[in-house]
Amino acid sequence: MGGFVDGFGVVLEPANLLYCLIGVVIGMLIGVLPGLGPAATIAILLPITYGVEPVSAIIMLAGIFYGAQYGGTITSVLLRLPGEASSVVTVFDGHALAKQGRAGTALGIAAIGSFIGGTVSIIGLTLLAPVVASVALDFGPPEYAALSLFGVLLVATVGNGSRLKAVIAAGFGLLLATVGRDTFTGASRFTFDSLNLADGIDFVPIAMGLFGLGEILYNLEERHHKVQAPAAVANVWPSRADLRQARGAIGRGSVIGFVLGVLPGGGATLSSLVAYAVEKRRAKEPERFGRGAVEGVAAPETANNAAATSSFIPLLTLGIPANATMALMFGALLIQGIAPGPQLVTEHPDLFWGVINSMYLGNILLLIMSIPLVGVFVKILKVRPAVLAPITVLITLLGVYTVANQVFDMFLVIVFGVLGYLMKKFGFEPGPLVLAFVLGSVMETAVRQSLLIFGGNPMGFFTRPISGTVLVALIIVLTLPAVRVLVRRRKERELV
Repeated sequence: MGGFVDGFGVVLEPANLLYCLIGVVIGMLIGVLPGLGPAATIAILLPITYGVEPVSAIIMLAGIFYGAQYGGTITSVLLRLPGEASSVVTVFDGHALAKQGRAGTALGIAAIGSFIGGTVSIIGLTLLAPVVASVALDFGPPEYAALSLFGVLLVATVGNGSRLKAVIAAGFGLLLATVGRDTFTGASRFTFDSLNLADGIDFVPIAMGLFGLGEILYNLEERHHKVQAPAAVANVWPSRADLRQARGAIGRGSVIGFVLGVLPGGGATLSSLVAYAVEKRRAKEPERFGRGAVEGVAAPETANNAAATSSFIPLLTLGIPANATMALMFGALLIQGIAPGPQLVTEHPDLFWGVINSMYLGNILLLIMSIPLVGVFVKILKVRPAVLAPITVLITLLGVYTVANQVFDMFLVIVFGVLGYLMKKFGFEPGPLVLAFVLGSVMETAVRQSLLIFGGNPMGFFTRPISGTVLVALIIVLTLPAVRVLVRRRKERELV
């Protein structure tokens, strides 16, 4: 507790307060700009950290990471543009609420959920970091294979439409994840001898094309068929009824995000997907999801912020980066001459507790800034579609280009934009495709590594306690609907 208390003394130094504020402001801004993302921003700012005190530098970079999680919500709700993979699930109900004139409600609930999820996760980080990190060590390729398979199967439950179409879209997403060089053999797959596809397809062109350009093309066609006045924007503060409806989702999302955020490869994307699926399965009226359910915004936004915070546990206590952004944070610590790992708490307690305690303050700053700014963000909806559509296309193409400075990525956006338009026209949700694409590469690598460990015997997955438990649970979940149908038919025959 002495180190914990001293950590607040470190954070409250004027210089560290300033860097915390700079971090969360930059994070929110880059979250609003589709395509840039916290990983790219931290990579750009790494050289600046050379001349900054280690504690101040890591506090600022951490603020960028968790600040971007809320920034990505803004474009997901208002423009249907998820800048991060973790914001894809928010699109379903967030944008539906915006079209009903309840964009303020969606953004307000997201801000409150983000704050609570982040704070719960920080408390868990403070109290349970060493314990949770030791459990995470038990996760190897078989466990990640089982978890990613669980995530891919959950994809069929998100979105709003035919489950068969969701499975087809997810299957295509898994196929896209295989494009590029095989990580084990180096062989080219589905590259068509193009060097641009040798390293695979990035998430950003797919998401920006399907959700951004595809939505614009579809809306342009719809306006020719019917003239629809934009919905009036109501109160920007969530009502008591909305908060009451969302509180369960926020509580469950906090726990799910904290637990899954610790696992390498899981993080914010998987936690937002699992939290959304849990709420939809628990709901008395699951058909509300995808049409503007408040819980559909509260659960994933709470979970991805909780996961963003808990992903610091394996980095700070074990020296294991849980995702790409944490890998860059790992590099930033090494630049400062600090090796993250079990000795960090004893050798650099000011940095360890300073960074953790800065997150309490950073989350308060985000809440203070985001709620009053909701009204400003909502004004975007009042811009005429004839003006907003070209601006959105321009932001999309510029955002994609800035990620890798490749014109080819802009062509990919156009291709996936047309695909997104056709999917929307024929009743296919783009969300399952994008989410399966993100989880596909993790699943393939983990499955192949596991089969090498087991000598090619797939039954080896059931010999490990964690992966075996997850797979048995999956089998039960998959067979339960069929068993219910058989039981119902048997009862009907008995009645006849």
